[in-house]
This record gives sequence, C-alpha cells and structure tokens, in this order.
Amino acid sequence: MKRIVVIGSASTDFVVKTEIRPKSGETLIGQDFQTTFGGKGANQAVAAARLGANVKMIGAVGIDSYGNDIIANLINEKIDVSNVERVTHLGTGSAHITLAEGDNSIVVIPGANNGVNEQMIQPLLATIHKEDIVIVQQEIPSQTVEIIIDYCFDHEIQTILNPAPARQIAKKTIEKVTYLTPNEHEFDLLFPNQTLEAGLAKYPNKLLVTLGSKGVAYNNGEEQLIVPGYQVTPIDTTGAGDTFNGAFVVGLINQLSIKESIRFGNLAASLSIQKFGAQGGMPTLEEMKGSEHYEKEWDFK
Repeated sequence: MKRIVVIGSASTDFVVKTEIRPKSGETLIGQDFQTTFGGKGANQAVAAARLGANVKMIGAVGIDSYGNDIIANLINEKIDVSNVERVTHLGTGSAHITLAEGDNSIVVIPGANNGVNEQMIQPLLATIHKEDIVIVQQEIPSQTVEIIIDYCFDHEIQTILNPAPARQIAKKTIEKVTYLTPNEHEFDLLFPNQTLEAGLAKYPNKLLVTLGSKGVAYNNGEEQLIVPGYQVTPIDTTGAGDTFNGAFVVGLINQLSIKESIRFGNLAASLSIQKFGAQGGMPTLEEMKGSEHYEKEWDFK
C-alpha cells in the first residue's frame, strides 16, 4: 500500500466566533471561543488518514502541553508520528482564527514549525521512498520546502505543494512539483499579471486552482475544466482546503484519475465545512460513502 508523507505544520487553533469582524480599534462581544487542533500539515494528514490512507507526519512541536496534545491527537488518528520532533527553543505553533460573516480570517504564529529547518529535515528525507507521495505546505520555512521538493524530484517521488500561506515560489520549484494546489488569491501572487486560463494552460495536469464553492479549475492538456463543488450551507470553512488536499491525494494513491480525485476531494471538503473546526468536520470514508454524491467508482476500500 502506498504511503502518504505529510511534511508541514502542526498547531493549536484558537477560534473566535462573532457575527461581524471588528473594525480597527473596535471591541465587540463574540459568540463563542474554542481551541482545536490545526496546522496545515497536521490537517492534511488527518484528512488523508480518516479516509483510510497510511499516513506519516514529519514536523515539529514544542515541549509544552499543546505539543503533547497535538501528538496524542495524531496518534489517535492512526498517523505515524515517529518523525514529529520536540523542540525546546520554540513553543508549539498557533493559529488565531476569527469566524464571521460566513468566512474566516487567520493569523498564524509559526513557533516550532519554524524548527522544521534544513538541519532537521535532511536526515529525515532518507525515510521517504519512491513509492510514497509527499504533501508539503508553506507554514514551514521556504528553504525547507525547496529542499524537500528538490530531494523528491531527484528521487522520482511525487509531490503536492499546497502554496499556503501565500508567498513567492521560485519557478524552478514549480517546475519540479507534481501538483500545485493554490487558491485564487495564492494563484494571483504566484502568477501576477497572468490570467487563470493562461496559467492553467502553462501547467496542464499540474496546476489545480481551488475556487471555493465553485470547485477546482485545471487544464487537462486539451482544455480548461472546472470540476464543480458540492453546494452546501457552511458552518465553518476553516480547513476546507486542507481537507481537499488530503482527500485529493487519497484519490491519487488509489488510482483515481486527476478529475475523479478532484471530485473526491471536493466532496470531502463540502462535508468538512458542515461541522466546526479545521479537523472537526473532516469526514471518514464511511461518512463519504453515506453521501448521496459518493460514486461507486471511488469504492477503493
């Protein structure tokens, strides 16, 4: 069985729910506050594991109670945490999330995720094998992301780069990844002054742009397609993109086509936003099968 290796962030989410966002200098009375598990790396690992994948996580947390809880949660999700390092000089990463007006805004404090540096990652790369597929995001240092992608390219290991949070990426890095999965905002930063159509045409079957509720756009080498999303009433959109990425890769390792893997990811994302929390709503395979939109050709387990 192929293994998914997720290299990235693990954090604690501090989530505030309010009807409207406060303006600068304004104080509002909110509706709710909760702490949940997050970090784009951990989120994508959990999304894939709940769908039956064999998942290994590479990352870092602090030696504080938040780090203890994150590792315990990953173990509970049946994720291999043997390469989640404990760092003493940085606290566990955190994300501070405001839910308002049907969407979210987020401030990320990297903390121990910045400890996933060249010194830490180099000896761990040898644990990744050719049959694995690697997911990486941008809540760890840029240099680390480049090292990972270079290694995987040289060793013919498939990679998915989810370029979030948005920041510039070298063209040579884009050329080396197997799949690149930005949202619309991230696409605009990566490809300034370039239309969506032109960008997709330049990177057929590589560049997949998530369009929120509208679905995912890509070029199949012959034409541009939009694989539509599933229309639902959202409760919490936090983690929808992470759910999509994790589920998309599960589709790939189970031999689904790119288009069908996108559809599989879209359904998982639509289910995830109907519950609270980045990981809280991520569906299991049984929950996916319980959806009226689940397709028989996806029945790989």
